Amino acid sequence: MPRILIVDYSRTGNTAIMVKAVEQGVKTILDVEVDIDHGAPLEKLSAFDAILVGTPTYHHDMPDAVKEPFEKAAIRNVVLKGKTGAAFGSYGWSGESPGLVIEIMKNKFEMEIPEPPVLAKYTPDQSTLEKCQTLGKRIAQKLTCWRSY
Repeated sequence: MPRILIVDYSRTGNTAIMVKAVEQGVKTILDVEVDIDHGAPLEKLSAFDAILVGTPTYHHDMPDAVKEPFEKAAIRNVVLKGKTGAAFGSYGWSGESPGLVIEIMKNKFEMEIPEPPVLAKYTPDQSTLEKCQTLGKRIAQKLTCWRSY
């Protein structure tokens, strides 16, 4: 059974709202397991088929709580090559963090990124929450289609 990990950090609660919507999207696909973690241990990352990261943008960057696990994974040579990745998050002014996460996933860890990041300025509206659900659903579908061959 495919396994999806949603790793998130949310200071104001806006990204946490998006996490719930992504999770709902994943759960629309049968036979996919989803876990939510607020800072997954490195050993846990390689046990999942997909890693989705919910991250706000603060001061034109991702929070240390999001950045540090990737840095530690790189130092410890955690292998994520070929796994599916995605990112989403909220912001107040600039919104770079989800794009930075995707860049790290693609360039450092050689993960597959089939979807662009979903962004919400401040509190996500209904349209953004629907995009989050679609993101979760598409990633889950990708994993189940891949497994069926």
